[in-house]
Amino acid sequence: MLYLALKAGHLMAIISWMAGLFYLPRLFVYHAMATPNGDAWETFKVMERRLLNQITTPAMIASWVLGGAIVLLPAGWAPDETGGELIGEYWYLAKLALVILLTLYHAMLIHYVRVFARDGNVRSHVYYRFFNEVPTLVMIGVIVLVVYHPF
Repeated sequence: MLYLALKAGHLMAIISWMAGLFYLPRLFVYHAMATPNGDAWETFKVMERRLLNQITTPAMIASWVLGGAIVLLPAGWAPDETGGELIGEYWYLAKLALVILLTLYHAMLIHYVRVFARDGNVRSHVYYRFFNEVPTLVMIGVIVLVVYHPF
């Protein structure tokens, strides 16, 4: 029962984290297109800060904590691989590398929220449109690794 609760919480946290990783760069696109110091400009600052601090970062932390708890469960507590069994799997190590990449992407989001907050953005909306595609590509990789265990 503990395993299922951890897994359900982990999945909910991942969905929330990914929602933030998808939406925050989209806000940057619109923010970069807005008139500096206008009403929309200031509204985007509030939206970005709240999305990052109240949803995206807590969801990332919960994803790591709950995922780590699942990995640390002793063998036999879950119907599938846990504990030391996962650590030796190449597909899992590749998945972990992609999750670390998403965490670094998250750190870049924190940086850009701070840049916009101090009115220091110099990047165009086109840059943020491309930047917005990174979590989608990484998510596809993670899902393929988790579902297929290709190696």
